Amino acid sequence: MRLGIIGLPNSGKTTIFNALTGSNLPTGAATGSGFEVHTAVVNVPDMRVDKLSEMYKPKKTTRAQITYADIGGLDKGIGEGGLKGQFRNELAQLSGFIHVVRLFEDDNVPHPHLTIDPQRDIQTLDTEFMLTDLISIENRLERLQADLKRKGKAGDTALEAEQTLLLHMRQALENEIPLRDLDLPEDQMKGMRGFGFLTLKPTLIVLNMGDTRKDITLDYQHKLSRVIPLQGKIEAELAQLEGDDQQMFMAEYGVTELSASKVIRLSYELMSIQSFFTVGPDEVRAWSVRIGATAPEAAGAIHNDLQKGFIRAEVMTYEDLITAGSEAAVKSSGKFRLEGKEYIVKDGDIVHIRHSG
Repeated sequence: MRLGIIGLPNSGKTTIFNALTGSNLPTGAATGSGFEVHTAVVNVPDMRVDKLSEMYKPKKTTRAQITYADIGGLDKGIGEGGLKGQFRNELAQLSGFIHVVRLFEDDNVPHPHLTIDPQRDIQTLDTEFMLTDLISIENRLERLQADLKRKGKAGDTALEAEQTLLLHMRQALENEIPLRDLDLPEDQMKGMRGFGFLTLKPTLIVLNMGDTRKDITLDYQHKLSRVIPLQGKIEAELAQLEGDDQQMFMAEYGVTELSASKVIRLSYELMSIQSFFTVGPDEVRAWSVRIGATAPEAAGAIHNDLQKGFIRAEVMTYEDLITAGSEAAVKSSGKFRLEGKEYIVKDGDIVHIRHSG
């Protein structure tokens, strides 16, 4: 999973990036609006992995991971004519966005639009993204129309269905409705993800309060979206601390959950992602799959060959294993199961894939 940290210049994107990744990139007033990306890979905190590792004592413990990309260069007007080139490609390949919105005052770091107005700032980038998606849809519709014209009256049912869907999406964007609000069924979503539409991606709005706390009411009633406040400056400082120092600092500022854990948890929820585990003396490992994934899809997350040669899955739940104390005890209790290709993997399942080849 690759999440893009976006926002207007001087919104504190890099500060939030440092808070989420433990990095120490320099922050401060933006010196330009050129395209720039910094990335970092972060382990997903999960106490279940710790417990399983204690139980199996494997040679290796591997956690699920998230890649964060701090993307600079976004501002009003950047999407005129549609975002292009490397900029568009980078945004299109992301799983979702963490949109950092400025709430803090700082005379040394002026807001590019002079005043603090989170509603305006959110709408600024939403509008740029809707324009980019609208241009992409118009271009695709032109190609579809040419293809259907060549095929004549016989047409092509798949192309016609795509055309109907794209016309529906175009109408939504023309009415300033982001595509994620359309609540498309999974089969249509799957087909559209390949186009990398920006307003189709889940979005977590992070209200960056700097080192203060503020009460704010924000109107952002969109699907696949959440709004959370973070004290970005304090969270970035916390990310540089460990152990007792970190706990003392958290208590002093009333921070009950580190931003890294909170943002990851909310990102999983927004993108309908869950974790399953594989265990053994060689490795305990967490894997990420979409909620609703079948056993063969989970096998594919491990390796494509496992999905191709899938026979069945041996499954037990994390809770049953911890309660029973061992695999043998789970089997004795009748809670160790063999599941076939139709099985829907659940969060916390411990899975062993039987396969051919």
